[in-house]
Amino acid sequence: MARLHMVLLALLPIVLILTVLSEVESAAVKDGKEKVSERKGSSKKVFVPASDASNFFKHRSRRSPKLYAEYLAEHKLQLAASERRREYYEEQSNEYENHLEENRNEQYERNRENTEQWREYHYDGLYPQYPHHRPYG
Repeated sequence: MARLHMVLLALLPIVLILTVLSEVESAAVKDGKEKVSERKGSSKKVFVPASDASNFFKHRSRRSPKLYAEYLAEHKLQLAASERRREYYEEQSNEYENHLEENRNEQYERNRENTEQWREYHYDGLYPQYPHHRPYG
């Protein structure tokens, strides 16, 4: 029961604030005393008929030629896109080549170490490592 009283006491100030604020008008809101004709005139400046709105972005028909500026703009966009694409693929190929080179170097080093260990293990010091290095005698 005490919890219910606590919740109601917490909600009471919120209800009072909302009721007071609903009666107060903001300073930015107009009081509605302007003429109706002025409202309709301003709305005509903002809103256009549906037929004009649907054709707003269609400045030219499909078969009419493009303007030279449109061709230039499209060409610049295509050049920029192809340049970005070329740089991306070049960077990817460089990274791949570096990766391959590192792998080859690591593999060569491991192979050389294994060979060196094998030679050290099998060489007893009594004769040269390779038969073609033996002196003739």
